[in-house]
Amino acid sequence: MKEEKNENKVEEPIAGYGTGYTYADYMKFEFDEMVELIKGKIFKMSPAPKSYHQEIGGNLYLILGNYLKDKACKVYFAPFDVVLPIRNESKDKSTTVVQPDICVICDLSKIDDAGCFGAPDFIVEIISASTSKKDMNNKYQVYEEAGVKEYWIVFPKDEIINCYVLQNGKYSLARAYTKGEKATLYTLPELTLDVDEVFFIKK
Repeated sequence: MKEEKNENKVEEPIAGYGTGYTYADYMKFEFDEMVELIKGKIFKMSPAPKSYHQEIGGNLYLILGNYLKDKACKVYFAPFDVVLPIRNESKDKSTTVVQPDICVICDLSKIDDAGCFGAPDFIVEIISASTSKKDMNNKYQVYEEAGVKEYWIVFPKDEIINCYVLQNGKYSLARAYTKGEKATLYTLPELTLDVDEVFFIKK
């Protein structure tokens, strides 16, 4: 009987790196699928996002991109490596490498050919069934610790956006936006966007 192949399985590399992986290790990984590194632990990326997830991400990227086209900040979408040093580590020794759905970076010195080294100003994660725990717990924690000023968690099914803002080193829920409302970014206060446009799906 032919053994069924598990296409989604991520096998960690053969031992030799110690208990926690680093960015240097991450650059040597040869997985068939994309992974993230959070505090030295490997997390596999979710399967290809559903179309609604893609539409929401595209809407937000266009809104942000159009607003920022003549400004200093830049917007990026996944796949895009963001290396987060938690305790002033060198890049190679950093133990967190994530790929946010969307991020805005205003300190352009953090950007190089490989991605971003340091905390973006603003990050968006769009929740899916397979990533909800990671986005709401693991990533929430590392974004808070790394100093990401504003973190949006978007819930496609409920059409809600939770906006978390960093205050005294801790996130607080500043607003929960729903359709019919206008949302203002704390990191880009001159930008007000229509929440309906975020969840708009072209029929």
